[in-house]
Amino acid sequence: MDYNQSVGKLPVFFLCLTFIAACGPSAEQIATVTASADSPTTVAWSKTPTPTDTPTETPTATITLTPTETPTLSPTPTITLTPTFAFPSVTVKMQAHCRYGPAKAFLHAADLYAGDTGTVRGRYANSAWLQIKVDRLNYFCWAAPSVVEVQGDITTVYYTEPKLPGPSVLYAPPAKVYAVRQGDQVTVTWERVAMTLDDDRGYMLDVFVCQNGAYLWWPVSLPDQYQASYTFTDQAGCPAPSGGKLYAVEKHGYTEAVPIPWPP
Repeated sequence: MDYNQSVGKLPVFFLCLTFIAACGPSAEQIATVTASADSPTTVAWSKTPTPTDTPTETPTATITLTPTETPTLSPTPTITLTPTFAFPSVTVKMQAHCRYGPAKAFLHAADLYAGDTGTVRGRYANSAWLQIKVDRLNYFCWAAPSVVEVQGDITTVYYTEPKLPGPSVLYAPPAKVYAVRQGDQVTVTWERVAMTLDDDRGYMLDVFVCQNGAYLWWPVSLPDQYQASYTFTDQAGCPAPSGGKLYAVEKHGYTEAVPIPWPP
């Protein structure tokens, strides 16, 4: 290319540059855009932070347990067993009566048979008779020592008083009871108690007398209602006074006792 051609094209080149410059943004516009980009309110130009995937740890509650006091165990007391008292055993040797009191004067309570077994449950201070509990019976009665065989020590058994059945609801006790002394003879009399023939068991006198300086228990039974008198031998010389009580007796038991007004 020759010089003239090159020179001729230069004006066109500069003209293009001038046009581009005229069409672009001005210096004020560029400054405005730059300021807007740096403004914190321009969301378009701000980068949204990426959330983290690490979760926040939840604190674990720690429970503090108060220790329970261990109770102090008291030693268990040792129980000492009291041995059961062994009543003397008894075996009946022959058929006999077992009575409501410790003498033949008392009512019949049960029949005893040879071979019956039981135990001795009581003694009487004024006779040798024994209160026994026969295994086949559900109540106590009194037996003469001659009709039973005892195994064991009867002195370990307490003295006891006889418990008579009654008082009778059918008959009143004897009335007009009195006693008369002639020397050492004391006669006790009373008014008859009328009883039916089936019920009639007479009377019983439960008396203490003095004979030859000995103070004696002297129980007496009379067979029927018509024998309304009895005479005792009673002497002086004993430390305790003589006397006693009287019963009418029917088959179910005894009337109330009547004291005998014993003469001195």
